Amino acid sequence: MAGYELVFIVQPDMEEEPRNALIAKVTQTISDLKGQVLKLDPWGKRRLAYPIKKLHEGFYVVVQMELPPSAVRSLERSIKLMEDIIRYLVVRKDFAPAEPKQ
Repeated sequence: MAGYELVFIVQPDMEEEPRNALIAKVTQTISDLKGQVLKLDPWGKRRLAYPIKKLHEGFYVVVQMELPPSAVRSLERSIKLMEDIIRYLVVRKDFAPAEPKQ
């Protein structure tokens, strides 16, 4: 399994209980795809760099996880179907240090 980082932004006007249920749904989706959540870090409500769907704020959540590379596309497909998530990004984490260029 490879290490990944998922950052997603939830609509800012969402109440705490449904937002927590949405975060649990994302972590459950990762588990269903035979992945493992290593760290869940809700950053809270922050100002967006530019308006998205006429919104100026969003609730940021960062998830560090291990996931089979073949399951990343399925995770992205599942997140796209969640209407309350306005943006997301999955990035592969390279744990080995890069070799210096000469």
